[in-house]
Amino acid sequence: MDTGRFRVPAGAMDWAIAISVAALLLGTGLSGQRPDGERELLGAVLLAAGGIALLARRRAPTAVLGVTGACAVGYAAMGFEVLAVSYLVAVYGAVRAGRRASTVATSVALLAVLPLTALAVRDGPPREAFAQARNVLEIAWLIAAFAAGEALRQAERRADDAERTQEETAQRRADEERLHIARELHDSLTHQISIIKVQSEVAVHLARRRGEEVPEALLAIQTAGREATRELRATLEALRNDDTSPPHSLEHVPDLVERARSMGLDATLTIGGQRHDVPDAVGRTAYRIVQEALTNTARHAHATTAAVRIEYLPEALTIQVDDDGKATPENAPAPGLGLLGMRERVTALGGRLRAQPRTDHGFTVQAELPVERTS
Repeated sequence: MDTGRFRVPAGAMDWAIAISVAALLLGTGLSGQRPDGERELLGAVLLAAGGIALLARRRAPTAVLGVTGACAVGYAAMGFEVLAVSYLVAVYGAVRAGRRASTVATSVALLAVLPLTALAVRDGPPREAFAQARNVLEIAWLIAAFAAGEALRQAERRADDAERTQEETAQRRADEERLHIARELHDSLTHQISIIKVQSEVAVHLARRRGEEVPEALLAIQTAGREATRELRATLEALRNDDTSPPHSLEHVPDLVERARSMGLDATLTIGGQRHDVPDAVGRTAYRIVQEALTNTARHAHATTAAVRIEYLPEALTIQVDDDGKATPENAPAPGLGLLGMRERVTALGGRLRAQPRTDHGFTVQAELPVERTS
């Protein structure tokens, strides 16, 4: 059973408000001084219409503002001296919906039309007629309705901002926990698996140099060590990857270079060595390195050129991105979050990263990512 606070449906609330306002206007208008004949009937219809129009105040606040204002002018012209309650409710709803400019414009027009209407349809001195018209729409009530709508709109916006901030905080904490798990796995498993892999490969190498037959168990340990290393790196990459878009790889690097050119940077791409397949984790990391390096160059380095070079080596993949920016060894920029994240990606794969100013000027990013090749 839901024991929370009972909430009235919005539709039922709109009907209750519309009917209540229509009844209030009719009761007030018919109980006081009113015209006779057809003018009385038409005025009563306009009083009721002003209240019923409030049913649409959530869907079309500006239109309801105009309809209720026209009804107020209409029943005032018929001779009913009634406060335009429906228009005040419409003002509240329109301001709450963010239609402040249209509300102000409509209200100013209405304040100008009502006195003219009173002067045109009423008998007696103009001063008295003007005073009677002001009673139809008290400026103080109008300001109060405007202020109430604006106050609630600000409160709802603050509540939405607080909810969005809470969701962002929860997502950030989840990402931080994911990175924490990745680091824990890296620290606790990578070292031991690397030892097993290296020891088994050394044993196989020594046995083959001596001309001895390599035991099947030792070959199985060597293969298992390589497979475990690849699986661990892939798992770490999955834990670290917080992107919802499809993963990028080396084949998407030319798009990065072309995008850098569209930003006014004279960017070039050189690919050397004998191309061969690399693990997905290595391809994604290489893409991220080039992406981060070119982004920093375009945004912060004040550079005009950038050179990207990718080299396929038998046991590694190297990436180098150089620019001619203003960085110098004496004026090295502080490493940002992008560079730290780049270094963590490279370290998780057992690679090496060097990011520093060049000798003359500019900045260089060099990474070497090991590529496990099965024999």
